[in-house]
Amino acid sequence: MIFEESWRWFGNNDPVSIADIMQTGVSGIVTALHEVPVGAVWTKDAITKHLKKIADESNGSLRWNVVESLPVHESIKQGTAERDTYIAQYIESIKNLSQCGVNCICYNFMPILDWLRSNIHYQLEDGTNALLYDHIEVVIFDIYILKRQGAITHYEADVVEIASKRYQEMSADSLATLKNNLLLALPGDTEAFTLQQLKDGIDAYRNIDKNQLRQNLIYFLKRVVPVAEEYGVGLAIHPDDPPWPVFGLPRMVSTKKDLDYIFTEVPSIHNGLTFCSGSLGAHPENYLPDMVTNYYERIHFVHLRSVQRMDRFIFFEANHLEGSTDMHELITSFYNYSQENAYKILPMRPDHGHVMLDDIDKSFYPGYSLIGRLKGLAELRGLVMGIERIKT
Repeated sequence: MIFEESWRWFGNNDPVSIADIMQTGVSGIVTALHEVPVGAVWTKDAITKHLKKIADESNGSLRWNVVESLPVHESIKQGTAERDTYIAQYIESIKNLSQCGVNCICYNFMPILDWLRSNIHYQLEDGTNALLYDHIEVVIFDIYILKRQGAITHYEADVVEIASKRYQEMSADSLATLKNNLLLALPGDTEAFTLQQLKDGIDAYRNIDKNQLRQNLIYFLKRVVPVAEEYGVGLAIHPDDPPWPVFGLPRMVSTKKDLDYIFTEVPSIHNGLTFCSGSLGAHPENYLPDMVTNYYERIHFVHLRSVQRMDRFIFFEANHLEGSTDMHELITSFYNYSQENAYKILPMRPDHGHVMLDDIDKSFYPGYSLIGRLKGLAELRGLVMGIERIKT
């Protein structure tokens, strides 16, 4: 077996219930304590209650196998005087999770924002809706809506020119929709950013470049990884999405070169990776099967999705077996290494499904509709079974 099939669940506020998830055939639940403020300790009591809820509502058929995510406080990312306090509290959460039997923790080190999309209702030819990233629209938002000081200097002249022309052609409704899309709350949150909140957050990074952010990550890892090693926890950093700077904010978990640096500085295999084929696949320099080869021993968690790169400015979420990623080749790479490491079965979840059929008129966290992800899971399940049958 290559993967333990899993499903992301956002807790009590998730429109997709445990009863729904039971019908997908997965055995793992990927979830978090979304109600706990960022930086606060996850107590054993809160963790135990969440575990019990999952067990009770699934009649014991589902288990919490991955935390997604245990968020890193902005003070740690910024390297402020308070970071040691928040790191100490992060360490307590790691210990408590492990002692409650949850030993894989996904997290990210992206400043302020998680993943970013300019269109959350991009209609495909078959009538389904997908998530889309259009860099020109992000530039329009940055320069003309957010009006970030100095924004225009962060972009190439031809990009600014294209953005200016498109901005002049956009209607007020289109600009309002773009604004709403780019201020969306992160999955699991309920309130969107305001323009002022985003401006203030970006301003806090005005003196932090890629190198400084990377040093802040290494500082964090050198303190938490020994604890993860002691408690048998796999820490799995999520790649940047998109894998390039946005709003002048640095990104430093985007390419093989980035990952090599992080894993060289803190070599323990407990300093690991969430292998997100969509985030890594959006960068044209990344060849995903080779990345499996290079990092398999420290891949602790897998997100499978495929993006279609349209040009240097645009990508959208494709069907799971289509797009710019050769999913057959990628999963074959995982299979080959799983045979050499038979003890290791990686938790995997289908990521970012299309909105389709009965879900079209329902509300979900963007990318997390039920039927679209179920379709992706079914396709991936069939592909995995086919590879396993042929290989054996």
